[in-house]
Amino acid sequence: MYLRRMNIFSGLAVALAVLTASAMAQPAAAGASSNSAARVSTYFEVLEPPKSNPIHSGTKPFNFGVLVQGGFGVTEDRGGFTFFMAGIHAGKVLTGNSGPGMMRGNFEYAVEAFPFWQSYTPISDRQNCTVATGPYGGQGVQCTGGAFPIGGTFSGVSLTPMILRWNFFGTRRFAPWVQGAGGVLWTNHKYPAFGGPSIAGNNGGFSYSTLGDNGPNDNTSVWNFTPQFGVGVHCITRANRSIDMGANAIHISSASLGDKNPGINASVQFTLGYSWWK
Repeated sequence: MYLRRMNIFSGLAVALAVLTASAMAQPAAAGASSNSAARVSTYFEVLEPPKSNPIHSGTKPFNFGVLVQGGFGVTEDRGGFTFFMAGIHAGKVLTGNSGPGMMRGNFEYAVEAFPFWQSYTPISDRQNCTVATGPYGGQGVQCTGGAFPIGGTFSGVSLTPMILRWNFFGTRRFAPWVQGAGGVLWTNHKYPAFGGPSIAGNNGGFSYSTLGDNGPNDNTSVWNFTPQFGVGVHCITRANRSIDMGANAIHISSASLGDKNPGINASVQFTLGYSWWK
C-alpha cells in the first residue's frame, strides 16, 4: 500500500514538472542576435509578475484545463484503497467580482470528466452459495465451485457534471478556490468488491454454516455517486494561464442501486492541473 501511494504521488510530481515546464516556456524574441540573448530574455520574462490574473479581469472568462488526480481512502477499512485518474475541466465564470474583504471573488460553474479512472483495492476471496438442506437434514449452505478472488484493480469513467466553485480574488499570482460538487462513476466491475470469506473450501459443496456475505444478493453496483467538497488554488504563471492544485474529500456510494452499499465513506484525493482562460 505504501509503495502504491508513493507511485501515485510520484506520478503527480512528474505531471507537475511537465506542466511547469510548459507554463514557463516562452517564445524566443524575434530578431534576437543569438540563442544566448534569447535565453536571457526568456529568463527575465518568467521572473516578471503575470500581466493579468484572469480572476481579477471581471470579464467572466471560460476556463479549460487538463488534470490528474490521485489519493486514498481514509475511513473504516478503506485505508488500502488508492485512486488515480486523468481528465479534463471546463468552466465558466458567471458573475463579476463581489463580496467583502477576503471573501471577495466570483462564482464559476464547471464540469469535469475522467475517461481514465482506476482504483486499486485489497484482494480477498468469496464463493457463490445458497441456503440448502444438508445430507443429514438441517439447514446449511450449498456453494457452487471453489473460492474466487475479488478486489484488485477497477477501471472506469467518472463524470462530475455539477461543480459550484467560488474563486477568491486572491493576489496577482495566486487565486484560491472552494467548491462543492456531485458526480457519477461507472466501473467495469461492481465496486467496491463485497463478499466472503469463503465457506466450503476450494472445491465448493455443502457446509453446515451460514451464508455470511456469499449469498446471491451479496453484490454491489457498477454505478456509484460521488458527492465531494474541495479547496485549491490557481497559480498564475502568465496572462490567462495557471497551474491548479487542489484537495478533495470524496464520498463514493451506490445509493443502494446494488444489493449492498458498503461504499467508501471518505477518500482524500489531490488534483494537479493546467488551465487556459479565455
